[in-house]
Amino acid sequence: MDYTEFVTRLNTHYDELKWLYCELYHNDMMAFHYFVDMLRRCYADRKQALRDRDAARMERPDWFRSNKMLGMMLYVDNFAGNLQGVREKLPYLKECGVNYLHLMPLLRTVKGRSDGGYAVADFRQVQPELGTMADLEALADDCRAAGISLALDFVMNHTSEDHEWARAARAGDPVARARYFFYKNWDVPNEFEKTVPQVFPTTAPGNFTYLEDCGQIVMTSFYPYQWDLNYANPMVFNDMTENLLFLTNRGMDVIRLDAIPYIWKELGTDCRNLPKVHTLARMLRLACEIVCPGVLLLGEVVMEPAKVAPYFGTREKPECHLLYNVTTMCSTWSCLATRDVRLLGRQLEQLSALPREYSFQNYLRCHDDIGWGLDYPWLRQFGIEEVAHKKYLNDWFTGKWPGSWSRGELYNDDPRLGDARLCGTTASLCGMERDEELGFRADRMLHAWMLTQSGIPVLYSGDEIAQLNDYDYHKDPDKQADSRYIHRGPFDWKLAEKRRDPGSIQGRTFAMLRQLETVRADQPIFSADAAFYGFNTGDNSVLGVVRERAGERLVALFNFSEEPRTLRLEGEATDLLSGRPVDLSSLELPGYGFLWGLKKVADK
Repeated sequence: MDYTEFVTRLNTHYDELKWLYCELYHNDMMAFHYFVDMLRRCYADRKQALRDRDAARMERPDWFRSNKMLGMMLYVDNFAGNLQGVREKLPYLKECGVNYLHLMPLLRTVKGRSDGGYAVADFRQVQPELGTMADLEALADDCRAAGISLALDFVMNHTSEDHEWARAARAGDPVARARYFFYKNWDVPNEFEKTVPQVFPTTAPGNFTYLEDCGQIVMTSFYPYQWDLNYANPMVFNDMTENLLFLTNRGMDVIRLDAIPYIWKELGTDCRNLPKVHTLARMLRLACEIVCPGVLLLGEVVMEPAKVAPYFGTREKPECHLLYNVTTMCSTWSCLATRDVRLLGRQLEQLSALPREYSFQNYLRCHDDIGWGLDYPWLRQFGIEEVAHKKYLNDWFTGKWPGSWSRGELYNDDPRLGDARLCGTTASLCGMERDEELGFRADRMLHAWMLTQSGIPVLYSGDEIAQLNDYDYHKDPDKQADSRYIHRGPFDWKLAEKRRDPGSIQGRTFAMLRQLETVRADQPIFSADAAFYGFNTGDNSVLGVVRERAGERLVALFNFSEEPRTLRLEGEATDLLSGRPVDLSSLELPGYGFLWGLKKVADK
């Protein structure tokens, strides 16, 4: 085995890695040497095809920032039954234009204690009904051959209570217990509860669970069967990093770091976004740079922009390659319900102020709920109060508000705090269940807005055929308590067969998205190096966005109202969809209409 490449990369990062590790783990050199040796073993385990991919991506490290990138996220069982089924459906994904495939959690869990796959019982095994680790690696090989990058969730904060570490801890093994937060009485847990918010205050209140069989108390921030890992123990970091690298060596191109803000716990804090979280994130980045430099880290940071951006790290010491653009997603739906885009204008100001090399994963819907974590201190200047506004949004999107055509359901409803979250498919939230034509127009406008943003646009499986809510989950005793299953229904392949029928809503939606996606991929103005900022259109219902690059300017306009709007802007542009000239000085946007207008400008 030739370790020349490994040694070169290790030497490049060794001093920083050692400094960070020893500072965090109090100069535990035995643990550090184990860590370095583990990296060497993982490098040796990486097959040649993956090393070749690493080399190619090192020559073009910004490969994922191309405007030709298009993602889709899906559940393996819902989409195609199992991993072999997904392999058979790769031609469909290619037809959709997808070159970035995000698989929802598929590692082994225990039925009834899975939290949708986020309570992992074994990081080295696939859920049996989905296949085997060999099947996952075969899918990764096929994706690589088809030009599709494969992403997978990595649950960092906790393991299932059914994981071998947790079972040993429950049985009294002190080494295993040191991997978690175990307490003999409630003294310390009660101190934590004074400052640590509850993740699920209605469905899983509190941050600790009493284990009757062993008389111990364990930290469980999410659900009682998900035990928080103690990253102050270097054994935890070493072994979890090895689990992550095991997955990259099976061919994963992107690792989603689930709930990364939560992974460091300190008494007297809120245990969110603590500085040592960034130390851990940086060390994970260095580990990947050494073993698998072609792999990306996607941070799941579902928080306000000020707390999200730090997870990119700095230019000199980067952390995550990609982050979810969750605030824009939430703000988008809020603006749709209010017909007022000023909140998105505020969001654009914040995004355009970030370094241009920062890359987001953009989306309208995903597997999770929509939490209304909006910028309420800023909204208060317009007389908008948090609790009342959240109630309005939830009433609108569940169809309770007079005149609403949207259809969704609440998740984790807490009437006391007015803090319910929202569930539903894109099509149903846009109103296609109630008014198909109006819903289609809203769906088209929102997807055009998502595709205008800089970053990787990601569809949620089913959105390409306007799949509606799946209410059958109410009949399933294993699912009926979790309204998120309303948008986690099986992919309807019979409806997908209508994607080539221009007279069906499936055909119209599929063709519409492919047109938008193709224009985005073909037009250099959508490149990541373009300047990107918002502007005031003079109408609070119309969002204005500009992209500028190489003597071209894209003027993008989005009407968030169902009523037509007339705009008085300057100059002319070419409509990228029709190819026709457009007079911006007298422009009428229909209800839920939009424009991608391209014009030539003098180079600055």
